Amino acid sequence: MRSILPSLGVAGALTACLVSGSAFAYATGQTGYSGKDSSLTCASSMCHSIGGAVPTVSIEGPATLEPGQTGTYAFVITGGPAVRGGFDVSLDGAGTLNPGTGSKKVSGEITHTQPKPFTSGTVRFDFTLVAPSTGTTLTLFGAGNSTNGNGEDTGDASAVTTLKVKVGDGGGGGEEDDGGGCAAAGGAPLLGAVLMLLGARLRRRDA
Repeated sequence: MRSILPSLGVAGALTACLVSGSAFAYATGQTGYSGKDSSLTCASSMCHSIGGAVPTVSIEGPATLEPGQTGTYAFVITGGPAVRGGFDVSLDGAGTLNPGTGSKKVSGEITHTQPKPFTSGTVRFDFTLVAPSTGTTLTLFGAGNSTNGNGEDTGDASAVTTLKVKVGDGGGGGEEDDGGGCAAAGGAPLLGAVLMLLGARLRRRDA
């Protein structure tokens, strides 16, 4: 099952300063701007301005995993200036992120090694998530930057998204099925009522 969640924000608010316009100072990727920490924005990092059309970003991949299972995911950027793109993905939880081709792992987060060209208005970055050994619910945070590739600090735009991943029972512990379901739970009172009714009828006949 693949789940696609739409962008939850716009450039300048909870967005990642991922592909710097001026001299591409952060062209090899930057972490800490996935949206996990809402106080870190492109404006606060002062790496480049905004002004381009806002892209749509999403995290594609399974919304459920078994404990210890490895899931394959993709961070997808669509639209915006759509010349080159970069991304940052982080995880809130005990799982492990691993980079795919064209990406790297820095301080537990995944980011691009170089800005990636768009193809037909879209660019995607693959990565994997190794689920922990026990049930829990993880949250993937991701930010993507769509740039115009002109080397200046204007005309780019970013957006952020999240994806929740349930591992096993989701950490709730679940409830064991006694094998009988509702019928078994309600069977004894129902049987007692039937016996009482039959007994009353027999007594009326005897009278």
